[in-house]
Amino acid sequence: MRVTVCLPTYNERDNLEPMVRALEGVLPPDGRVLVIDDGSPDGTGAIADELAAALPWLDVLHRPKKQGLGRAYVAGFHRALADGAELVVEMDCDFSHDPKDVPRLIAAVEEGADLAIGSRYVEGGGVRNWTIVRRWISKGASLYTRALLMPVRDPTGGFKCFRREVLEAVRLDRLHGAGYVFQVETTYRAIQLGFRVVEVPITFSERRAGHSKMSRAIVLEAMWRVPLLRIGR
Repeated sequence: MRVTVCLPTYNERDNLEPMVRALEGVLPPDGRVLVIDDGSPDGTGAIADELAAALPWLDVLHRPKKQGLGRAYVAGFHRALADGAELVVEMDCDFSHDPKDVPRLIAAVEEGADLAIGSRYVEGGGVRNWTIVRRWISKGASLYTRALLMPVRDPTGGFKCFRREVLEAVRLDRLHGAGYVFQVETTYRAIQLGFRVVEVPITFSERRAGHSKMSRAIVLEAMWRVPLLRIGR
């Protein structure tokens, strides 16, 4: 099945080429990578174009400005589906998600799952180089979401492999989440529609270079959006 990895970027000039080169070694023969750049002022988009000119399996989608992770993924998913992807992987560009785990997520879907989530909070999973505050926020968000919505141990995880039928069924243009709550929303919609979701253990590491995109606004969005999902909004 043809695989496309969607890689959203904003000011990731130091991480982009190493990540692309790492993905080259783990993708199946017909796999592709789609960089979705939100007008990075540090020149990430130009670096992506240079790489795409040299690598026939790499595409770039330029967006005019930063509009949130969710909007970037929706645009990327539309492009991947239009280009014929049967499996779509989403992951961070900063090496917090290990490229070596991509084949494991793909294999989980090929073996029968509709959505495979790279999970920090199932047996065998974990986090590395996080502060106590970051651990508390992440664990608290997971417990909050599990209590209100669904029995997924890592509902905020952003390392996933979707079967194309899932992305077609969730109606991408009706998803509301802009920040990390987008991850909760896509998983919840998939479960509501009866798709099979599995969690694959991964170790999440703090980024190698650059600055985290986590903010107070992103946390607050998740707090008020999760209850709305429960009531169907």
